[in-house]
Amino acid sequence: MGETFDLAEHMAKRTALVDKMLDELLPKESEPPEALHKAMRYAVFSGGKRLRPTLVLDACEAVGGDVMKALPAACAIELIHTYSLVHDDLPCIDNDDVRRGMPTCHKVFGEAIALLCGDALLTLAFEVLSKEQMKVGVATDVVIETIGMIAEAVGHLGMVGGQVMDVEAQSMLTRDMHLSEELIREIHKRKTGALITVAVEVGAMIGGASVEQRKALRAYAHELGIAFQITDDLLDAEGNHAKKGEPNIATVLGIERSRQLATEAVERAIENLACFGERALPLRAIAKFVLLRKR
Repeated sequence: MGETFDLAEHMAKRTALVDKMLDELLPKESEPPEALHKAMRYAVFSGGKRLRPTLVLDACEAVGGDVMKALPAACAIELIHTYSLVHDDLPCIDNDDVRRGMPTCHKVFGEAIALLCGDALLTLAFEVLSKEQMKVGVATDVVIETIGMIAEAVGHLGMVGGQVMDVEAQSMLTRDMHLSEELIREIHKRKTGALITVAVEVGAMIGGASVEQRKALRAYAHELGIAFQITDDLLDAEGNHAKKGEPNIATVLGIERSRQLATEAVERAIENLACFGERALPLRAIAKFVLLRKR
């Protein structure tokens, strides 16, 4: 099935759809405070693949839902993802000067504006979830549930908590302390996997998924998140981009074992899509793409 599916074309169409709405949602650069609004647009339109919003839309479609009803949530997820990258790049966290071949937000606008840019993007995401979902006809109870799910996934129990664990792990490595595979996996589950998982779950819920469908898609997303982070670590390790002092599963388990684990996770992810037939073709293709992706 996957051999006849053009994932690049599919992703391009999804990106165009998401970017159009993001352009409408984000304040214009000319609106005061201009520095903040320029930074927000710079960060959002910096060449991202829009993987997470695509997962929202594809999960919605897999259960027979209306993609346009899931579009606001997809955009909110991308705003949250972008905020996390802006903050991750700051000197107090990862101290990165370049992202996607471009200077990071704080290198262009300064640390204070970059910090506030991330704050503004996160806040805008929840404004979108509360207002824009209602406009496209998402039921009130679903709107409330999506807000709660996403807040939990990106807060202290999810993405932010994972970031804290990552900072603490880096401190351990600078003191030559050993990081266990279990600890690294937990960091990845929270820091990276939580947002991927909730993207799929929210799309499914907006699409009207049954309990069993949501369970299957949650399992798919969990395995996809594992594969995604392992391949991320593999790309760093194989390209000699792994930073000293950063948790990396490939440097702990080795290249071959890590590649095997990523492959097994993708296989399990695809197995969980069996009940959706052809409607899950994009989700299957995305899982396979994770193993082949490059920087």
